[in-house]
Amino acid sequence: MNAGGALEWRSGCPMGRTSSRILAVSAVSWPGGAEITLMRLLRGLAARGWTVTVAAPGPGPLRDEALAAGFAFERIGSGRLARRGGAAAVLSWPRVRRLAGAVDVLYLNGAVCGRLIPALAGRRRAPRVVLHVHDMVARAPRMWRRADVVLADSAAVARRLGGLDPEVVHLPVELEPPAAEPPWDGGAGPVVGFVGRVEPRKGVLDLVRAAPLIRRGAPGARVVVVGEDPYRSDPAYTAAVLRSPEIEHHPWTANAPGLMRHLDVLVLPSRQEPFGTVLAEAMAVGTPVVATRVDGLPEVVEDGVTGRLVAPGDPEALAAAVLEVLGRRGEMGAAARRSARRFAAETYVERVEALIGR
Repeated sequence: MNAGGALEWRSGCPMGRTSSRILAVSAVSWPGGAEITLMRLLRGLAARGWTVTVAAPGPGPLRDEALAAGFAFERIGSGRLARRGGAAAVLSWPRVRRLAGAVDVLYLNGAVCGRLIPALAGRRRAPRVVLHVHDMVARAPRMWRRADVVLADSAAVARRLGGLDPEVVHLPVELEPPAAEPPWDGGAGPVVGFVGRVEPRKGVLDLVRAAPLIRRGAPGARVVVVGEDPYRSDPAYTAAVLRSPEIEHHPWTANAPGLMRHLDVLVLPSRQEPFGTVLAEAMAVGTPVVATRVDGLPEVVEDGVTGRLVAPGDPEALAAAVLEVLGRRGEMGAAARRSARRFAAETYVERVEALIGR
C-alpha cells in the first residue's frame, strides 16, 4: 500500500492480486466505432493481465468477437438509443449490481450505458466506475457525476461535459492492419471512398452529389461507399445513397483499415462527429483524407497537411478538396502516416489503463 493506504497499481494489477477484473458494457451488439475502440482496449488490457468480461444487450457480432478473444460474455440491456428509452436499463440494475460485485472496474462504453450508474448506489463494495462518452451530448446528466472516471473521445466532446472533469483520450488505431483485397475491380483512375455507416449524420449524400464534380476534375475517378446502416436509422436516406448510379457500393468489411490502403482519398463528410476514427485509420496506412470542419474532426486532420477540411453540407467544396488532395496525394499521405502515430493502440491502452486503474 502507499502512504495513503490505497492499493498501488502495476500494469493494471493491484499489488497483492494476480489480475484486475473489468466488466465492459456496450449499449449495442453490432460493432460501430465506439465498440471497435472498446475491443482494441480490452484486447490490450487482457495482454497486460486483466480478466475481461464483455456485456451487451444480446447475441451479435460483438459477442462473437468477445468470445473469440477468450473473454466472458453477459447480457445486459441499457435501453434504446432514443430519448426515454431507458426502461431496459432499469430492469438491468439488479444484474449489474450482482456482476459488479465481482470486478474491480465497471467500464460503461457510451452515454447510453450511463443509465446503469444508479445500479451501484448504496453499495459498500463497489467497483471503480468508468464512463466513456463517445457522443456530442446536449447535456451531462447529474448521475454521471457518480462515475469515478469520465473519458471523452475529443476535446470537442469534453467541452459538453461541464462539471465532470473529463479526460480526453483520442481513440486508437492499428498502425499496421492486416492486408485486405479491395472488393472493387482494378482500374487506372483514382479511388475516392467513404467507409462507415450510411446514415444522415455521416453526410454521405454530399459525397454522392460531389461525385460528378470529382469525375469532371479527375477523369476515370471512382467513388466507392463501403458500409450500410445496421441500425436502420433512416432507410430512405440509406437507399438514396446505396442505389445512386453516382457511386459504387460495397458491403462492410471487418478489416476496413486494411481496405483503406487501396483508397487514394478517404472522405468523411459528417454533419456531427465526436472524433472520426476512420480518418485516423486511413491516415495510419498513408491515405490522406477530406473531412468536414465539425466537432472533433479538426483534432484529427491538420488542414492542408494531412488532408483538407471543408464546411459541412457543401458538395462543391467537398469535390474541390478531394481534387486538391488527389493532386498532393504522395505528400499528404506521408504526412498523414506520420501524424497517425499519436493514435497508436498500444499508447492508448497504456494511457487508459493508467486512468482507470488508479
